[in-house]
Amino acid sequence: MSAFFDQVYQATRQIPCGCVASYGQVAAAAGRPRAARFVGYALHANPHPGTGPDAVPCHRVVFKDGSLAPGFAFGGPDAQRRLLEAEGVSFRPDGRVDMGRYAVVCFRPPSEQEE
Repeated sequence: MSAFFDQVYQATRQIPCGCVASYGQVAAAAGRPRAARFVGYALHANPHPGTGPDAVPCHRVVFKDGSLAPGFAFGGPDAQRRLLEAEGVSFRPDGRVDMGRYAVVCFRPPSEQEE
């Protein structure tokens, strides 16, 4: 696993329950703001999906317009939606997350986090 993948997993763990972040936000938090597509690759290879204490909650990462990932690796977009709804995230009639309401406002890069 690459250092970038590790940074993606650390950034994704920062997304609180009931919130989402875009692939671009996660890429920026991982130190590579133009690598949103590679965030998708990293999350597709996520070794710890789910919501437990050691999990990387990749279901909380969506497209910048609030759309769900059609290739969500752990059960498809229906599974991603169910996981988000269980955390209190609601959806617009067109199936997108309201990014103005649920998106994380900012991230700190993993290297700047307090221990």
